[in-house]
Amino acid sequence: MAANRQKYMLEFQRRLKDEKIDLAVIYDPDTLYYLCGFWGYLGMEFGRPTLLVVPASGSPTLITPGLESEMAAAMTWIGDIRQWTDGRDGQWRKPLDDLLLGHPRPAVIGLEFFKTHPTIRQYVKERLGQNRPTDISQILSEMRMVKSPEDIETLRCAGSVAVAMCAAALDTIAIGVPEYEISLAAVTAGTRKATELLDHENAPALFSPMIYNLQVLQSGPHLSMVHRRPTRRRIKHGDPVYMCFCPFTLYKQIKLGFDRQYFVGQVSDRHAGIYETALKAQAAALETIRPGIPAEEVHLAALEVYQSAGFGICYRTGRGVGYSFLEQPEFKEGDKTPLQAGMTFAVDGGITIDGQFGARVGDSIVVTENGFEYLTPFPKKLQVL
Repeated sequence: MAANRQKYMLEFQRRLKDEKIDLAVIYDPDTLYYLCGFWGYLGMEFGRPTLLVVPASGSPTLITPGLESEMAAAMTWIGDIRQWTDGRDGQWRKPLDDLLLGHPRPAVIGLEFFKTHPTIRQYVKERLGQNRPTDISQILSEMRMVKSPEDIETLRCAGSVAVAMCAAALDTIAIGVPEYEISLAAVTAGTRKATELLDHENAPALFSPMIYNLQVLQSGPHLSMVHRRPTRRRIKHGDPVYMCFCPFTLYKQIKLGFDRQYFVGQVSDRHAGIYETALKAQAAALETIRPGIPAEEVHLAALEVYQSAGFGICYRTGRGVGYSFLEQPEFKEGDKTPLQAGMTFAVDGGITIDGQFGARVGDSIVVTENGFEYLTPFPKKLQVL
């Protein structure tokens, strides 16, 4: 894993050089993990940021709170780790100043504008004086579009964790069971599957198998409340139950998309028809996927199904996944990025009728030379439990 991170770092530095950027200051935890393999607990919400400073040439530096410096040293391949302490010597500002102001000439500094905390962004801007930081978001987005074979294998593992979670949740759904018990079953199954995978590959001990975060789950009359969380509500006969596993399939910090929906006891013809339309829309999108196709074409294929069935304009049909919940490209109108083998996506079918009903299904896939491969292979046909 360290070798991969170093390879990504060298490519990032090459691109910084090409763009004539002297130093990049990285705050975003996903980018930090991508480049150096470290993720911590603290951040600016605690007043304790970790920063990665990357010169176009030479060795990068990790600036981290003293509380997490030992953990950082054990997790990252980076040798230059500079720790700071609350209330002393300007805290994180002092080591950052040493690197920013120690440059031999007025430096061109790169930031991920929308992923850098405003406090960090403003401080860097003030230290540069008349110079403005340069946005490096696109450099990193383009680097992460096509995944390495090692990253794809990790995504496959994350997919198997998601599938284990769904299988356990499905076994738990029954009349009288509260929604939160369904999520608890998913968390337990996912943690056990992640442990099995980490044991099998003899992964470093600091990789936690714990599956966490609050699931998206809704049942009964609440299917139109997109992204509602599990409550104490008990499942009733005739309920639809929708589960999204996107927020917490964090195997090795990798993110993907995965959604399933079921019906308890019975399903009306109307609800069954809406669900089948969502399935058809997702299938149309998936059938479009192959190298060279503009990303928006995948979305337009799903949109045609919705509109032919009498529904209106749909939201985004999919998004890039991997180190972040949202990566480029996206399956939406206007994104003309050509697909390439090795890109990974969450691909959705979804219909919401405000105040009445919702039908949704989602999978993660990897684009192959001839089409795509599922990362979350699990049945999705209409199922009455």
